[in-house]
Amino acid sequence: MRELAFGMNVSLDGYIAAPGDDIAWSTPSDELFQWWSDRVGATGLALYGRKLWETMSSHWPTADQQADATPAQVEFAHRWRNMPKVVFSSTISAVDWNARLVSSDAVAEITRLKDGDGGPMDIGGATLAAAAMRAELIDEYAVVTHPVLVGGGTPFFTALDNWVNLALVETRTFPGGVVLTRYEARR
Repeated sequence: MRELAFGMNVSLDGYIAAPGDDIAWSTPSDELFQWWSDRVGATGLALYGRKLWETMSSHWPTADQQADATPAQVEFAHRWRNMPKVVFSSTISAVDWNARLVSSDAVAEITRLKDGDGGPMDIGGATLAAAAMRAELIDEYAVVTHPVLVGGGTPFFTALDNWVNLALVETRTFPGGVVLTRYEARR
C-alpha cells in the first residue's frame, strides 16, 4: 500500500493562499526550496487539483530555461517534469508534462492508487486534499508554517466529520522563522 502525504506552505492563521489566491507571502528561502525539491525527488506520484496544476504547469516546465534560473530551480524543474502526476479536474480536457487526467470520482481513484504498488504519493490543492482528508486517505501532513497572518483565503484544513489523531514525527526550522511540522495519521 502506498503512503499519501499532504504538504503545503501555510500562513500562521492556517491558509495556503490569501484572498485572491495570493501566495507571495510564501516565497521560500534557499534551504526551504531545497527541502521542497528533495520532497519532489522522492515522490513516486503527485496528485494535483486543477488550480494547483495550472499554477505549477504554467511555470515549472520551462523554468530551467530562464536566464536567471538558479541551479536549485533547474534541479526542481527537472524533478518536477520527470515526476509522474495525476491531475483531477472536470473542467480541463488535457494535461501534459508526464501527467494524466482523471475527471471521475477523485476519492475512488485515490483509493485505487493507494492500494497499488509504487513509491510515496503527494497530494496538492485544497479542494482535492479536502476530499482525501474527509475520506481518511491522508497518511502524513507536512505543515510548513510561515510567520505571517493573512486573515483569510484558502484554508489548509477542511471541516471534517471525525477527528484525525496525529503523531508528530518531525519538526525543523528554516530561515525567516518558517517551521516545518510533520505528522502521521494514527488509525
